[in-house]
Amino acid sequence: MSFCYDVKTELAKIEIESPCCELAFDYGLLLFGRAFSKSSISLQTEHETVAELYCRAIKKIGGFEVEKKCSKAGKYNISVEKAEQRLKILDALGYTGKEISVDINLANVENECCASAFLRGAFLSCGNITNPEKDYHFEFAVTYHKVSDELANFISDFDISPKQVLRKGNNIVYLKDSSNIEDMLTLMGAVNSSLEFMGVKMYKDVRNNINRKANFEIANITRTVAASSPQVEAIEFIKKEKGLDSLTDELKELAVLRLENPEMSLRELGENLSKPISRSGVNHRLNRIIAIADDLKLHS
Repeated sequence: MSFCYDVKTELAKIEIESPCCELAFDYGLLLFGRAFSKSSISLQTEHETVAELYCRAIKKIGGFEVEKKCSKAGKYNISVEKAEQRLKILDALGYTGKEISVDINLANVENECCASAFLRGAFLSCGNITNPEKDYHFEFAVTYHKVSDELANFISDFDISPKQVLRKGNNIVYLKDSSNIEDMLTLMGAVNSSLEFMGVKMYKDVRNNINRKANFEIANITRTVAASSPQVEAIEFIKKEKGLDSLTDELKELAVLRLENPEMSLRELGENLSKPISRSGVNHRLNRIIAIADDLKLHS
C-alpha cells in the first residue's frame, strides 16, 4: 500500500468523542467529496474504510442509507441518487441548494477542537500525500473554487502556509515545505505518519549530506588529477629521455612521489617529502621539472 493509503488508514481509525467534532468530521467528508450540491452529492475513493465512513456520515446527517459500489478498477463510488435526499443533507448542514457557489459553512465547525476533525474528513475525501522518500507534497484536490480559497485561509490560521493552483479542473491547495506537512499531519491527528515522515526526512538529510561531502571530495580529486596531468607528463618525458637520476635529489624525490600519487594535492605532496616543504615550495619544484622537460623537448 502507498504512504497516502497508510495515512488515511490511520486517520480513519481515530475515534471521535464529542458530537461537535463528529459533525465537523462528517461535514468535511461530504463537502470535499467529488460533488456537494443540489444536483449531486458523491464520492469516489480507493479506500474502502473511507467509503464506509462516507456512507455512515450520510446516514447520520440525512437519516437514510446509500450503497457503495466498487468498480473493476477497485474504486468505490457512493452517490445520493434522489433529489429530495440531497436537499435533506444540504439543509441539515445549513445550505438551501439555491447558492450561486458552494462555500464552507463554519457553523459546522463550531468549536476550536473541531478543526482537526474537519480537516481530517476533508483529507480522507480529497487529500493526497506523496511518499516522502520520493518527494515532499501534500494536497487537497477541491471541486469548488470558493471552498479551496476558504480552506487555504482556514489552514493558514494554524501557521501553515498552503499554496494554490488549478490542475485539470480541480482547485489544488497544497504544501511543499516538509515542516508544514509534518504540522498538517499532526494537526489532523496522524501522529504516527508524522513521525514516520520526519524519520524519512532525517534519513534523507543525512544521506544527502554524505553524498554532498562525497561529491565534494570526488570533485577535489578530479581537479587535482587534472592539474597534475601536465606534471606527470613532464616527469614521464624526463624519465624516458634521460632518466629521473638526471634530476637533483630533491626534484627526483618529488617526481617519484608525484608519479605514484597523481591525486595528491600540493600540500599533501609537501607533507610527504623526507624534508617537508610548503605548498608554494612544491609548486616551485614542479615548475622546475616542467621547465626541464620543455627544454629537453626543444633540443630533442
